Amino acid sequence: MQRPVIALVSLSLAWGCSPSSAPRPPSSFEITTEVLRDKIRGGWAGQTIGVTYGGPTEFRYNGTMIQDYVPIVWYDGYLLETFTNRPGLYDDIYIDLTFVEVLEEKGLDATAMDFAEEFASRDYPLWFANQMARYNIRNGLTPPESGHWLNNPEADAIDFQIEADFAGLMNPGLPNAATEVSDRVGHLMNHGDGFYGGVYVAALYSLAFVSEDIGEVVRGALETIPTESTFRQTLTDVIRWHGQYPEDWKRTWFEIEKKWSEDVGSPRGVFQAFNIDAKLNSAYVVMALLYGDGDFAETLDIAVRAGQDSDCNPSTAAGVLGVMLGYEAIPDYWKQGLSEIEGLEFPYTSTSLEEVYELSFRHALGQIEAHGGSVEGDVVRIEIETPEAVPLEQNFEAHHPAEELPLRREVRDETAFTFEGIGFAVTGEVRTTSGKEHTFSAELYIDGELDEQFPLPSRFTERRFTPFWKYQLAPGPHEIRIVLTNPSPDAHLWLDYAIVYR
Repeated sequence: MQRPVIALVSLSLAWGCSPSSAPRPPSSFEITTEVLRDKIRGGWAGQTIGVTYGGPTEFRYNGTMIQDYVPIVWYDGYLLETFTNRPGLYDDIYIDLTFVEVLEEKGLDATAMDFAEEFASRDYPLWFANQMARYNIRNGLTPPESGHWLNNPEADAIDFQIEADFAGLMNPGLPNAATEVSDRVGHLMNHGDGFYGGVYVAALYSLAFVSEDIGEVVRGALETIPTESTFRQTLTDVIRWHGQYPEDWKRTWFEIEKKWSEDVGSPRGVFQAFNIDAKLNSAYVVMALLYGDGDFAETLDIAVRAGQDSDCNPSTAAGVLGVMLGYEAIPDYWKQGLSEIEGLEFPYTSTSLEEVYELSFRHALGQIEAHGGSVEGDVVRIEIETPEAVPLEQNFEAHHPAEELPLRREVRDETAFTFEGIGFAVTGEVRTTSGKEHTFSAELYIDGELDEQFPLPSRFTERRFTPFWKYQLAPGPHEIRIVLTNPSPDAHLWLDYAIVYR
């Protein structure tokens, strides 16, 4: 297969300028349409292979790695079997495809509200920041408020990180253009580190088109993230530890755990080994890419064995590497059975892999031409962008988890509890006994004053993922009272625990 050739200026020079040196103009890069299409196919195929391979271990190994002696299966027919029987596993891809479909319908300049309206209208299973965002949008909040940490306790979670692939795949060598698309989409569901996870992943994909050096791509993509952010600090540490322990990914894994494994935001991760935080899971992606060093099998295996979100992380790592290698260069062992599903529509979408290969190819050509490049016959010229950092966003600033307050109660009309601190977040859910759906009308009182009125649906796709929270309260004791104004004999609100911040 013909391989692309980088001309004129080394990418490392463009990305590694010292602050005192004059900025270098973007480098020109030429690629054939055949190779470009092959790389886009490799990105989507890599995602699909990665999420399927890691599916059985997802959040089963939290705070621990998967030891080498634990087998992880892969065989011909496994892709079709999983595709058919576990549709919810592919949330990273069916949300990705939702945004691709918006671009196809509305054009490459589709607005944040175009994405928000389509995302919120879909009835597929969602979790964490995604589900909170869908609830928020359906109940009147628009982006970026729908993803802001004051309105979404899951703002730091991995959600946009696992669905930003499309933004990088449609912007070969254009990390800043990928960032611009990410801004229109990522603030639907995330803010701060959660948003940075998607920005970074999109930049990884974008730069993987124009470099065959994993380290160069990992470092170059990091230039899209503000230096003050904990997200960038985490990945900078991973790069440094890889330099210190280049043959021992497990040592780097331990270093990541020691320094960056504490969750602050997501109530289900605070005080638990479970961690859905974007920066920790991105750290595993970067670790897998660096230690895998271009080897597809090794990269996949490390990304899975790191634990936590062990389907999404190999999906990202294999997708990025799939772009760099191209579809044809992905080992046949990993593509076994892929042809059986490429023509099938992904769950909850009207798009198949075969279709999205072509959609992303068209979108990429459009973006290349819109950003100074050209398409002449079968030759595509890309004007490579020097990555630029997005503005600084900080979540849960000055909020420190201090206590897990057990509630463990059924609420049929009202309940109350007290705490001392500056904020809280309560986990729980609406449960029904008859099988009939019910939506409670809830009121939240803080220190005797009505703070909020809102619906609490039992329906899975309409639920308020975190039922109650409030941050930035005055320090001191507070009384929380929850009132359900329309009780039902067939439904109750189950409250599990409250995370208290000081």
